[in-house]
Amino acid sequence: MDITFIGGGNMACALIGGLLQRDFSPKKMCVVEINAEGRQRIRDTFNVQVMAELARGITKSSIILLAVKPQQLPAVAGELAPLLENQLVISIAAGIRANDISRWLGSHTRVVRAMPNTPALVGAAVTGLYALPGVTEEEKRTAESVLAAAGSVLWVESEELLDAVTAISGSGPAYVFYFIEAMQEAGCELGLSPAQARQLCIETFLGASRLLSHSDEEATALRARVTSPGGTTERAILSLENEGFKNIIVRAIHAANRRSRELANEFGKL
Repeated sequence: MDITFIGGGNMACALIGGLLQRDFSPKKMCVVEINAEGRQRIRDTFNVQVMAELARGITKSSIILLAVKPQQLPAVAGELAPLLENQLVISIAAGIRANDISRWLGSHTRVVRAMPNTPALVGAAVTGLYALPGVTEEEKRTAESVLAAAGSVLWVESEELLDAVTAISGSGPAYVFYFIEAMQEAGCELGLSPAQARQLCIETFLGASRLLSHSDEEATALRARVTSPGGTTERAILSLENEGFKNIIVRAIHAANRRSRELANEFGKL
C-alpha cells in the first residue's frame, strides 16, 4: 500500500516513524505539507517523499491520511474531493465526524475516523477507530495496521463512543500529567528535590500501569491490596474520598465528553 499524509505535524510524524520502524518502505510514503521548513524537516528526518501540491501527492496512493487541524479540514477536503477515486481516507483530525468528512469529500464513503493520543510520539498511543459502513473489512484491517504503528488500537461500533474515547484517552494524558504535578508538588513540600520527586512520580505511574496491564485483576482489587488497614495508603485514600476525588474525576470526564460532542457539532457547520 502507498500512503499519503496530508499534513506533517507531530502526530503524522509519529505514525511515519512508527511505520518505518516496522520496515514500511519510505518510498511508499508521501507527505503533503505547505510549510517549507516543515517539508525540509520531514525529508531530512524520514527520507520520505515530501511536496507542497496536493494533487501530486496523492497520485499513487491507496491510503490518504488527513492530519491537518480541524479548522483546516473542510478546505483541504474540498480540494481533495475531485481528486479521489477509491482510496481509503483516514482522518486523525480531532472532533470532526466521519459523516461530515464524507460530505466534504463529495460523499466519499471509504472513511475511517481515528482518535489517537499524544503518547503516539513515543510509540505508546491508544487509538479509537470508527469506520463508515462503506469501509470493507480489509480496509478496516489496513487502517488498523497504519494506526497500530503508534501503539494499540480499538474499534467502536458507534461514532458517539469516540467522544468517550476522546474524553478518556484523548484528554487522558493531561489528567495524568496534572496528577503527577500535584504529587511532585507534595514531594517537594516534604523535602524531596524536584528531580527526586519527578523520578518517584513518573516511575510510580509507569510501574503501576505495567502491573495493572500484566494482571488479570481489576484496578479496584490491586488498590485494595496496597491499602493496609490503618496504614499510610489507607489514610491517603480516605483523604481523597473525603474530598470526593473519584466523583471529581468522573464529572471531569463527562464534561470532556460533552465538549467533544459540542465541538463535533461546531465543526460540522464549517
